[in-house]
Amino acid sequence: MADSQRKLTHKQEQAIIALLSNRSVEEAARACSTAVRTLFRWLKDRDFDLAYRAAKRAAYGQAIARLHHLSSAAVTTLGRVMLDADTPPAVKVRAADSVLSHAAKAIEIEDIEARLTELEKAADLNKSSRNR
Repeated sequence: MADSQRKLTHKQEQAIIALLSNRSVEEAARACSTAVRTLFRWLKDRDFDLAYRAAKRAAYGQAIARLHHLSSAAVTTLGRVMLDADTPPAVKVRAADSVLSHAAKAIEIEDIEARLTELEKAADLNKSSRNR
């Protein structure tokens, strides 16, 4: 097996889980019964770093999925707060600002995604025309 595709040890896999589950490297080291120096050395290792970053991306993806799931309820809550006659004006303004801010960001993201899709199509067309 190539050195860059080396499989992590069980202890290193446990360390990645501990790093994702604890607030600091020191706490993670205690949680997986590994020396702090060893954990810091592993963090400098290319294969460990790649696996750790992949695990962080996966965990972050799960968090984003949870946010998407909760976003409808969040918008409903903001709407209720914003429209409730008993809500203090400052809270209404903050809720309205939040709704507008997130709506604007969503539009920007949609625009960027559309532009990226067009660029990818153009690159694919350019690539296929060069291959002929």
